[in-house]
Amino acid sequence: MNPYLRDKLLQKLETMADERGYQVLDYVEFLESKYAERQSPAAATAANPLSRFADAVEEKLRAGRVSASTIAETMSLMNKAVGVLNGAAAAGKSVASDLMTATSRVVDAAAAAASSAATPSSGTTGATGAAGTPPSGVADAAPPAAGATDATTK
Repeated sequence: MNPYLRDKLLQKLETMADERGYQVLDYVEFLESKYAERQSPAAATAANPLSRFADAVEEKLRAGRVSASTIAETMSLMNKAVGVLNGAAAAGKSVASDLMTATSRVVDAAAAAASSAATPSSGTTGATGAAGTPPSGVADAAPPAAGATDATTK
């Protein structure tokens, strides 16, 4: 719809009473059902479930011949509730996303630590000197035999 037509319609709608506004809405929905292309089931279910619920409540109220002012007040409250619930859902999604990011970092760090621990290092170590050989002075010393005494300890 072009902006000029949209503005003109909004001007007209803003001056109408709620009762007339609902009549216009009924007519627009009639035209939509008569001339609009059918939505695929996937597109229909992709809409926000809370908004669909609010729309269904509004339709039931209108079908039950409830006054336009009562419908307007009810829908105002429902829209506020939907806004609060959407905010809570967005916060929950944000927390879940942060939790997944943190978990992914921990898993990556654990995998890196495991792979570095599993890789044997080559070369010398501080305790043995050359690879696989004991430190100097230790190779010549043999452990004492069982029952043998050291001459220096007497």
